[in-house]
Amino acid sequence: MPRRTMLAGLAAAGATAAMPMRLRAQEQITLRWWSPQSSPEQLAAYRTQIANFEAQHENVKVVFEKTSDEGYAPQLAAAFASGDVPNVVTHLPSFAVSTYWTNGLLEPFNDVIDMIGPDKFYPGANDIYEVDPGQYAGTGIGNSAANMIWLRKDLMEKAGIDKNPRTWDELLDAVGKMQGGGIWGAPLPYGRNSMTSLVFIGVIHQAGGQVFAPDLSVAIDSDATRDALEFYKAMREFCPPGATNYSWGESLTAFVSGACATGLYTGRVLINVANQNPSIADQITCDLYPTKSEDIAPWTFNDFPSVFIPKQAPNMEATKQFAAFLFDPEGYIQQLHAAPGHVLPVLETISNDPAYQTNEIIEKYSAEVGIMSEAAANGFNLGWESREHQPNAKAGEIVNSGVIAELVQRVVLNDENVDQVLGETTARIEEIMAG
Repeated sequence: MPRRTMLAGLAAAGATAAMPMRLRAQEQITLRWWSPQSSPEQLAAYRTQIANFEAQHENVKVVFEKTSDEGYAPQLAAAFASGDVPNVVTHLPSFAVSTYWTNGLLEPFNDVIDMIGPDKFYPGANDIYEVDPGQYAGTGIGNSAANMIWLRKDLMEKAGIDKNPRTWDELLDAVGKMQGGGIWGAPLPYGRNSMTSLVFIGVIHQAGGQVFAPDLSVAIDSDATRDALEFYKAMREFCPPGATNYSWGESLTAFVSGACATGLYTGRVLINVANQNPSIADQITCDLYPTKSEDIAPWTFNDFPSVFIPKQAPNMEATKQFAAFLFDPEGYIQQLHAAPGHVLPVLETISNDPAYQTNEIIEKYSAEVGIMSEAAANGFNLGWESREHQPNAKAGEIVNSGVIAELVQRVVLNDENVDQVLGETTARIEEIMAG
């Protein structure tokens, strides 16, 4: 056996060995697990994780309950208000975790990280969750590169495009050449929803701007934001009419179905193309989303899909052990393989595990998975816009308020005065920060 394979296998076994053994004997208890990620393949992985945990702890039953990408905020708000909270929540963005932690709603995650093994994580993987010094609000269930640009190589070749677009001008030229014959150029979102907000935050950075300065003073009223709005307006003619209501699912489907020549999404594109439109499987690739000019570095949106525990959760000992068990190699790798390249490992031991690497899609698209992995590792979001920025615990409230999506709609769709709208947007964000 090659030395690397042997060491990787030992590391994976070590992850299991680090897990606590059986809970102390007690009466039957039920743990509730919430997540907005619930594709059939993911649900199968969750069943494996639940069955394996229950086999080790005969007095514990785990129940999975689906939440919503767009609706998790009111669902959790109601749960926190009533005290009827889930035990474990996964796959919410890190900025939501920071908000809940700042409001005193979460149990410190330090014990769980110790159970998993801090040395198994990629260096710095938990930094974003250290909202207060020495205290972790949660950890990542994975990494994501949510705003990769997806490209059809066959359509590019047909249009005479010989390289991936690097700048906005190159992208506008490319989608213009590829659009036609029932195919649109891009599936960007323009609806009043979180996707529009999150994608446009990235566009602001791709223009060289930022929503907040590093000291968290509001900086959205800038020439860079104006440039971002102009670009987004220019792209509108290359997006389907329904893009005014697009969120993540519609945008993903528009590219996977072949209705759009480019896409904007995570690696879930790969499994969806394999399952739903294999005729284009050999023609897709991804890259970093273009920026205004080549001297502006790409900015990748990583929502840092998370794991956290509400402070009010009952049966805390069992809850922490189940949260740690989510990283047991068998179930964790199956969960990652449910949508290969969509959620990427946060444990270095898992990335090096042959069981993770031996996957048809990961092997077929090794270059694309590599690009996404590197981009995600260097990614940011509104809760942490750059390494110079302070953590922003109000980021979740700002995204959920819809104020940035409204900015896009008012200027791009309604053609309102950009100076007035940016002034009002700044005031509203400042109110949220002060609230």
